[in-house]
Amino acid sequence: MRRTRTLFLGLLVIAAASMTGAQAPASRTTSPRPGAPSSAFSVVEATIPEVQAAMAAGRVTSRDLVTQSLLRIATYDKLLNATMTVNPRALEEADARDRERRAGKVRGPLHGIPIALKDNIHTTDIRTTGGALAFERLVPPYDATLTRHLREAGAIIIAKTVMTELANWIAGSPTPMPGNYSAVGGYGMNPYDPRRDPREATADGRPALGTGGSSSGIGTAASFWAASVGTETSGSILSPANQNMLAAVKPTVGRISRYGIIPITADQDTAGPMARTVTDAAILLGVLEGATPDPHDEATKACTPPPGRDYTRFLRRDGLKGARIGIPRAFFYNEVKAPGRERPVGGLNREQLAVMEEAIAALKAEGAVIVDPADIPSVLEADPGKNFLSWGMCSGAGSSKGHDANCSVVFKYGMKRDFNAWLATLGEAAPVKSLTELRLYNLAHVRAGALRYGQSNLDISDEMDVEADRHRYEADRAKDLLLSATNGIDAAMKTHRLDALLFPGASGASIAAKPGYPTVIVPFGLVPNAPTPPFPAGFDARPSPFGVSFTGMACSEPRLLEIAYAFEQATKKRIPPPLE
Repeated sequence: MRRTRTLFLGLLVIAAASMTGAQAPASRTTSPRPGAPSSAFSVVEATIPEVQAAMAAGRVTSRDLVTQSLLRIATYDKLLNATMTVNPRALEEADARDRERRAGKVRGPLHGIPIALKDNIHTTDIRTTGGALAFERLVPPYDATLTRHLREAGAIIIAKTVMTELANWIAGSPTPMPGNYSAVGGYGMNPYDPRRDPREATADGRPALGTGGSSSGIGTAASFWAASVGTETSGSILSPANQNMLAAVKPTVGRISRYGIIPITADQDTAGPMARTVTDAAILLGVLEGATPDPHDEATKACTPPPGRDYTRFLRRDGLKGARIGIPRAFFYNEVKAPGRERPVGGLNREQLAVMEEAIAALKAEGAVIVDPADIPSVLEADPGKNFLSWGMCSGAGSSKGHDANCSVVFKYGMKRDFNAWLATLGEAAPVKSLTELRLYNLAHVRAGALRYGQSNLDISDEMDVEADRHRYEADRAKDLLLSATNGIDAAMKTHRLDALLFPGASGASIAAKPGYPTVIVPFGLVPNAPTPPFPAGFDARPSPFGVSFTGMACSEPRLLEIAYAFEQATKKRIPPPLE
């Protein structure tokens, strides 16, 4: 029903567009791509600078862009399930931006450009569900700060994307929730292989090719819109960007305000741009960041924005010359023997390692200084109490109170503290008033689909006492920072005087997320999709995208973007999904 309603809405809006008599200029004579109106300009793989130049030259209007986007959604979303809700006023907003442009007013770098938001980001004119059945009809009483920044820059928020329910803090073990599944939205499908998993044990509708973490990169990869905004607590921007061949920035925590975003924990939560090019990601990052700190989010004092919030000034083709790039071989490239474990852990398979060696060679060719190895000290630590690999995040039914001595409670404590605080900001609009009420709602609506995979993570969060467990939380948070930053990324970067660490795919997300450090990911290669257990005979799995990530210390986005842009321009490995 949700899918039918969404597609019907998109088609209805398109029909309304045709009824207005809007026509393309007669000079547009080239054949359109599938899902595009008759126009010489196509939104497929178009960059933000290209779109702005076309609008400035009068070759395309914002109405044209939105119409093309809606047509693509109507054509392909039944296959991909990328959208949770389509904005029914998108064409109306496009017309308003076109009128402003004709009057000489251009609000900012996204004027008239369609942008999508993850469905945990507040909008007062489109529902914000977080994928949870309890919030299926929630229209928040205020916009997220980043939503306001997008509107001020002229962006048209065209849709909300599918996401893993409540950013994947619903169900851990024994039945973990698959990525990009929610009670409201169902499963998102990867445009590089939009088929369902045929294996008997996992044939529950999930995709054969994973879509990545809780944000969705599906619609951005498929050119449903110019770019999108995701959120990450530990991998939920980088993982979907990796799986959908996108460029993305997971910013320093605090670079972008979190006010008006459904939280997991303020210690690690951040929003960030997901796009098809580093340039587009840099443009969107500048829009999302505030010119001054947000009084609703103290963390926004952490980093100083560049002049004019313009990150494109750092996009230099020669940005790799002399850049010192570290290769954290242990665990991230090569398997290691972690203390207390019988078998080695980590490492890449042969095909993944070949992709990374090719990336390292490209960096060298562009003048980068490669420090290899530049291992993370806490990964090599022999004492299990000081080893990063021996200290995980408490998750799932096995990490309830009394069984959580050897894992960090930061997520489950933060969810209790910050989710209840977020609910309080909704006032009378809040469908439930506490995490406890949400759990009870889910239990009462099992037959409606609320708990397909259970709610073990919500359960272990709700048993936390924000006051009584504060000392344990603070101790675990300090240990997280010691192992991930002080004796982790900081130690490796300072010892080797690095500009960035190079991680395969999204593998560095967890260690960088704990101290809130930034990462820029760039599309690069394809590797076999060969899961364990294997696909049945006769299922010809298409290859999986595989990117490379550049990670640095707090507030280093300008340098990381410089490095990532130079690498992208030297390699240009992104290919669009095979939809056309």
